[in-house]
Amino acid sequence: MIDLNSVPEFYQGYVKSLGQGDLVPLLLKTGDEFIEFGRGLSEAQGAYRYAEGKWTIKELIQHVIDSERIFAYRALRFARNDKTEIPGFEQNDYVPESNAEKRPIHSLMTEFTNVRASTVDLFTSFTDEMRKRSGVSNKVEMSVEALGYIISGHLKHHLNVIHERYSR
Repeated sequence: MIDLNSVPEFYQGYVKSLGQGDLVPLLLKTGDEFIEFGRGLSEAQGAYRYAEGKWTIKELIQHVIDSERIFAYRALRFARNDKTEIPGFEQNDYVPESNAEKRPIHSLMTEFTNVRASTVDLFTSFTDEMRKRSGVSNKVEMSVEALGYIISGHLKHHLNVIHERYSR
């Protein structure tokens, strides 16, 4: 398990939600939980939003995919010892441009499955030395290892949000 002091404060809640465990098994576990959740969704459920102005479940799935790609890209750059600062991204600008509403649930879930498999492969390929490397993104320093836990915790966070706010 990662030392929470090495995780930027904003992301510590995500990592805490995972409990104890090694990174790759946690990536596999949260991925499987999300895939299991997605299997049971109808198109009507995918279009559901719990309040005006909130994301639909389809948009939330696309957000998870986009975020995972961005976090994995950051981890790749830092693992390869790239010291270039990486800018942040505005998640609320991505969602309306994602076309998630026009995509079938099975397409979004297939994309998530593929992205998660790629993320697992990426983190499995990193040596211990690479996982300890760090860089700056969105003006915050974080390690490759922290990014992996953040990816898994971010997904867990959204699974919790779905269960708390989207359940009818």
